[in-house]
Amino acid sequence: MTGPSIRLARLRSRRQESQKPAGEGGFNRRLLAPMVLASVLNPVNSSMIAVALVPIGTAFGAPPAETAWLVTALYLATAVGQPVIGRLVDGHGPRRLYLAGTALVGLAGLIGALAPSFGLLIVARVLLGIGTSAAYPAAMHLTRSEAERTGRSSPTGVLTVLAVANQTIAVIGPTLGGLLIGLGGWRTIFAVNVPLSLACLALGAVRLPTAAPRRERGERLDHAGIALFAVLLLALMLFVTKPSSALWCLPVLAVLAGVGFAVRETRTRNPFIDLRALVRNRPLVATYLRQLLGYTAVYAFLYGYTQWLEEGRGLSAASAGLVLLPLSLTALAVSSLTGRSPAVRGKLVVGAAVQMAACAALLPAGSASPLVLLIAVGVLAGIPQGLIGLGNQTALYHQADPTAIASAAGLLRTFMYLGAMAASAANAAFFPHGATTGGLHHLALFMLAGAALLFLLTLPDRSLGRVGRTAAQGK
Repeated sequence: MTGPSIRLARLRSRRQESQKPAGEGGFNRRLLAPMVLASVLNPVNSSMIAVALVPIGTAFGAPPAETAWLVTALYLATAVGQPVIGRLVDGHGPRRLYLAGTALVGLAGLIGALAPSFGLLIVARVLLGIGTSAAYPAAMHLTRSEAERTGRSSPTGVLTVLAVANQTIAVIGPTLGGLLIGLGGWRTIFAVNVPLSLACLALGAVRLPTAAPRRERGERLDHAGIALFAVLLLALMLFVTKPSSALWCLPVLAVLAGVGFAVRETRTRNPFIDLRALVRNRPLVATYLRQLLGYTAVYAFLYGYTQWLEEGRGLSAASAGLVLLPLSLTALAVSSLTGRSPAVRGKLVVGAAVQMAACAALLPAGSASPLVLLIAVGVLAGIPQGLIGLGNQTALYHQADPTAIASAAGLLRTFMYLGAMAASAANAAFFPHGATTGGLHHLALFMLAGAALLFLLTLPDRSLGRVGRTAAQGK
């Protein structure tokens, strides 16, 4: 071999080695930045709005029952969009869906920043929900692809990075939102999506691989199943958001759509969601239920406690965000300390138990409660924030069919946002005329019941222990 050839070979070797992060056995570290940055777009938009509801309501003369639609709109779009786009990612690869979704996020941010009416703000939130639905399924697809390429069955480091980023951003969001509102008003929480979108587009265009489609030639997407699934979720969530006897047609429509969806998915050759396989995979079904219960309490706390700090306790948006900052730091510390362990049962049991304690700690809170007590409640709530999402994500990674990991991950996010929708409905029900202390106490009892159900579902589940052992053996 000639001298130039040797130097070229060494250069290629160094370049390949530079793409291998420490501890991940060859995982392409260039993928981490676009994966993480895009995957946090949804939680940051979900959480920043918490401190903006009051100033937006003041700007447009909208009561809490109406501003709740800013939360509902994003979650409706996301609950439908995540599994749909996840299915597309499984079939066509992550690159195109990633780029299209992040571009839509930038457009939605621009619309929201310039919106002259409350209705257009809701449109912007719907577009944000659809646009942010691509990133997380794409990230899980890339993680599975890299695990198969490198021979690592349990890339715990990458899963931890994703979980820590998403869970931490979800709780840092109110603090970030409060600071942005303090600097430039509530419109800045929409405008910030423009530079984030541009950064994702630049990283995705340069670093994401162009994968060959997995979908077989002639295989069609289950459009009828997707449509029935969307009608089911929309009808159900619209009714849950504002239950009324005058809207009796919505639950009827949801039941009809649900029956039609079940019939369609069990008879079609290429179902949107393979219900037969899902029913047989009971551990995965349990993970979805844990996600629903855990995040009902998480988001009820996030929105309800934040609104009460502003209205019931009399803090400004910026001050309320700062009070919740220790919650963010606690979640980050817990996720970072426990993330490398592939075991999930301990994370979920402890997370559920501490979540019950955090909900109970809201019961003595009042308008005269000292700030140190309010901060301590947030610190306690940060522990389950750092454990539940991480545990469920790791469980799903090992329980789901590897060939459908993106759609399974999208469905996990759907259950997360179904919990958020239930939380939004609870906030509207317990705060009909503002976030009062009495309403907070009733909300705390609602969250406590959900956390108790989560604990009872998790404690006897022995399959979670096997997930941890299998992951450790793979490692």
